[in-house]
Amino acid sequence: MRRRNCYAPHMSPRLFTPTAFTTTATIVGLVAVGPLATDMYLPAFPSIMQAFGVGMDRVQQTLSLFLLGFALAQLLYGPLSDRFGRKPVLIGGMLLFFISSAGIAFADNIETLSLLRLLQALGGSAGPVLGRAMVRDVHGPRDSARLLSYIGTAMALAPALAPVIGGYMTVWFGWESIFLFLACYALGGLYLLVLRVPETAPPGSQQPLKLQALLGSYAALLRHHNWRWYALCLSFASAGLFAFLSGSPFVIINFLGYEERQYGLFFAFIIAGYMAGTFVSGKFAFRLGIDTLVGYGAILAALSGAIMALLALGQVHSVWAVILPQTLFMFGAGVIMPQSLAGALAPFPQITGTSSSLLGFCQMTLAAGVGIGVGHYHDGSPLSMALAIGAMGMGCLGSYLMLRRARAPEEPS
Repeated sequence: MRRRNCYAPHMSPRLFTPTAFTTTATIVGLVAVGPLATDMYLPAFPSIMQAFGVGMDRVQQTLSLFLLGFALAQLLYGPLSDRFGRKPVLIGGMLLFFISSAGIAFADNIETLSLLRLLQALGGSAGPVLGRAMVRDVHGPRDSARLLSYIGTAMALAPALAPVIGGYMTVWFGWESIFLFLACYALGGLYLLVLRVPETAPPGSQQPLKLQALLGSYAALLRHHNWRWYALCLSFASAGLFAFLSGSPFVIINFLGYEERQYGLFFAFIIAGYMAGTFVSGKFAFRLGIDTLVGYGAILAALSGAIMALLALGQVHSVWAVILPQTLFMFGAGVIMPQSLAGALAPFPQITGTSSSLLGFCQMTLAAGVGIGVGHYHDGSPLSMALAIGAMGMGCLGSYLMLRRARAPEEPS
């Protein structure tokens, strides 16, 4: 009788099935790379200023550069994944994120740190773009709205915990430890992605990678009234968050005098608002429909943003004059963002990756521009941040009203 080989080194671990919870959990973990890289180092802003002897604007630029790189790379990842599949493109992005994250920990000047942050963004943007596309591949247009909402709830844990962890790591081990942690996180994600996650793109769905066809796809998306207004709802909601990210470390730590660890706890409070919004979004997705939920979220974002702006104009300088309105804004954003994503992706199943790319580009470009503006006009008080958040809330509401006006009658809501 032949003896069975107990070792089988040639065999790789069995792949998860596309619809399995483990596949979805792995995708969520890879999508979380973006929020982790954005939020974990926020409490370290003052420490980075001291380490390199630079002003607030130079440190804030490392966040804006990250957002710009995140935006530009997304224009490529979607079309590449439509041509070559989601998995190989995502592997390449995560590898670049791992290398650049490790390099940042050893940067010896702000210019090197900024360049590596740009490279980190070019790699990390693969996660959100292709994660959304993979969910749409597996679950279809209607179920993806519900699932994206629940993924948003789970994803909110990353930015909720990231500043808390980053604050303690900055105090205990220095700001460099944050980027070593991100490198290790990316390495673990690469292991699961290479050995366990299956390809989700439907067989035969690969599209030719031609510049003319790509530009034609982008033009078709931008001409589509529903896509355009969903994209703006998403972008304004996201930019309101990034206005807070750009200004809040300096407002809460430098202006109001709280510690890095306390900043992380305040940040977790507003992310709880976002989690509640995404949970409500998923709970009522089937019952109320995409447009109704986006409308409710836009009204709340506009009201809460206006309240924060008025408090800042009235020179009400309390941490709760910032945190409470932002928490309500984030609840509205948690309702708006997953529903807007699903509404924008639904009409274009053959170019889901391309649509997701252009959505991400619009979202991050506006966020980067708003973040730069907040840093440029920052006067030490919460005013520039609060005015920007108020304007983004009004932008959400205006975009929703235009969506209702322009909605094609044949499109489901």
